Amino acid sequence: MNRRKLDPHASPAAAFGVQLRSSREAKGLSQDQLGELMGYSGTYISAVEVARKPPTLKLAKSADAALGTGKTFELMWWGVRRSALPGFPEHAAHEARAAEIRVFEPGFIPGLLQTLEYAAVLANASVQRGEITQDQADERVKFLATRQLLYTRPKPPFVHVIVDESSIRKRLGGRAVMARQLGHLVDMAERPRVMLQVLPFELAEPAPFASFVTLLTFPDRSVEGYTESAERGYVIRDAETVTTWERAYDRLQAQALPMDASLALIRNVREDLT
Repeated sequence: MNRRKLDPHASPAAAFGVQLRSSREAKGLSQDQLGELMGYSGTYISAVEVARKPPTLKLAKSADAALGTGKTFELMWWGVRRSALPGFPEHAAHEARAAEIRVFEPGFIPGLLQTLEYAAVLANASVQRGEITQDQADERVKFLATRQLLYTRPKPPFVHVIVDESSIRKRLGGRAVMARQLGHLVDMAERPRVMLQVLPFELAEPAPFASFVTLLTFPDRSVEGYTESAERGYVIRDAETVTTWERAYDRLQAQALPMDASLALIRNVREDLT
């Protein structure tokens, strides 16, 4: 059988196709069999798998239902629709099935802990700079809402987030928006599977990461990383690099304020706003 290979990094649609093929084969299904389960022809499934046809939201939801993949393909569809950085749709799909998520983000509240109001402020700022359209900004917020559904899984992942102090002191969107965002941080940190720490201004040495970093640990205990440049996102699977990132994250965790002190600081900043 002539099997066409596809680079998942080539485009969001290619990443979707590769993931669909991989998930289908893991279930031992042919394209015709999967198509029958989803209400599509095997030919159409084949076209999506090799990125000849773009996936639709209906197809993505049908694939998740047929393959038992949670929200994986719906998340990837938003990545295709959003025209996200290359690499991000693949990361978002993997994030949806991770058992543990570790995040460090300097300067901003990470997406998984953002209110949709705060997210809209960031997206609309990109509109004002002429980087995206308003429709694209709205799609970014909807995409984030879909990502955050991982908290509703029967067994949600353990989420550990470290933010620097500047991210909680910036008044993005004004005092009221930021006050609600900080209140949301406290509420999220009170969940049993969420841990939040703040890296204080007075840290004696530079943080081991200069930019946003995520580490995903899967049920089989394998780990992959993700980071971004201005041009693209990078899914990192190289064992040596991932191990280095894990050690750096452990060091960062030790340098950050303990959780109780972090939440006390967030509450104090919020009181100043209100």
